[in-house]
Amino acid sequence: MIDYDGRRFSPAGHDAGDGEVPVASYRQRGDLLWADFSGGRVRRGSLTGVCRPDDTLEFGYTMVLADGSLIAGHCESTPELLPDGRIRLHERWERYGPQAATGVSQLDEIGPR
Repeated sequence: MIDYDGRRFSPAGHDAGDGEVPVASYRQRGDLLWADFSGGRVRRGSLTGVCRPDDTLEFGYTMVLADGSLIAGHCESTPELLPDGRIRLHERWERYGPQAATGVSQLDEIGPR
């Protein structure tokens, strides 16, 4: 079983150290999962959900963007163990409200700060 506590993730294929992309810091206690994230267009975001027995994640999220827009949605993430031992999360997400959308994305684990 994957322990997500203390792991950090950012969008795959981007340099998380440049401040131009959001970085999420995950926490976990039992099956309860939560994270805070910020960077790039995201002033502040948070997520809360669960880690299922198969290591997939299901959570709701909210964020405030740089332009003051408020975003809320739902996401399901499936982990992939990369050859170097890091985790890649394959996300299927849905946003609600005025900026409603659906999509897929990938997050890669990054090292500690």
